[in-house]
Amino acid sequence: MRRSRAFLVASVALALLTVTPAKTFITIGSGGYSGTYYPVAVGIAKLINSNLRDIRANAISTGGSLFNVIAIQTGDVQMAMAQNDTCYYAFTGTVVDTVVGKPADRIRGVAALYKQPVHILVRNGAGIASVADMRGKKVYVGDIGSGTEQNTKLILKTYGLTYDDLGEVVHGKAGLASQLLIDGKIDAMFFSAAVGSSAFVRTAEEGDVTFLSLDQEHLDTLKRKYPFYSQLTVPAGTYPQQTQPFTSVAVSSLLVVSADLSEEDVYRIAKLLFVDKLDEFKAIRPVLARYFSLDKALEGMSIPLHRGAARLYQEHGVQVPEKVAPID
Repeated sequence: MRRSRAFLVASVALALLTVTPAKTFITIGSGGYSGTYYPVAVGIAKLINSNLRDIRANAISTGGSLFNVIAIQTGDVQMAMAQNDTCYYAFTGTVVDTVVGKPADRIRGVAALYKQPVHILVRNGAGIASVADMRGKKVYVGDIGSGTEQNTKLILKTYGLTYDDLGEVVHGKAGLASQLLIDGKIDAMFFSAAVGSSAFVRTAEEGDVTFLSLDQEHLDTLKRKYPFYSQLTVPAGTYPQQTQPFTSVAVSSLLVVSADLSEEDVYRIAKLLFVDKLDEFKAIRPVLARYFSLDKALEGMSIPLHRGAARLYQEHGVQVPEKVAPID
């Protein structure tokens, strides 16, 4: 009996010794549940937790890009999804009122994952053939603190409009806006997300809506004034009932982290996602399978890289442009 008990105690002690406790805890900021950021963040957290025993990750739904980069600055999250334009404005403390003079200088880049156009959906019968026609209309402009809201403000501004010119400004999650548009309770919605986002599929399937294009004159103005915008055309048939292509501005979705994470941890996470488990990473969402590759992961990067991410690119022969080279 004593011998058995001693063996049991020794076995438990050995088991405890061989379990590596997590030393790094990471909260990943994403976006609303109906967008692409949330499932991508959840998938990243699962890959980290399944393969890196000393790092624990948890994905949370948030207000989106601007919320996320500010949360990195304050230490409330350590990793996030965010638009490249929002990251640049936050890092430099420019353009966006919330960060002017208060730069979020602790954010660092890991990778550009995919392009996301600003989708503009309008209710048929609302009398909206252009953004200029939104004067006096009920418009969803994005969640408070989201990249969508910043895109909406800049697009409206280019057409000579502000929130004061709208009949009603609607905030909240994109899923809520989708239902309001389907029910005819709002006239239009802006939402910056990956092509194929479930919010648009459902809205196009159940609502009487049209995807609105930006005209070339205003597209050119937006691209000239805001260099992180590119032009993207979504082919007809991408969404239910979508019989015509539409063209809008697009931004890049970045994976970003806090400068406070160690070089080794960020290197191991980047290597896990983009090399060791690349197929599983791409399987998280079709947009990753379609657009992401390591050799193009710095296209659209708008802030300095974390040193751990830069190390991975250098190992794999991907040139790191001087403008996004690590600064610490």
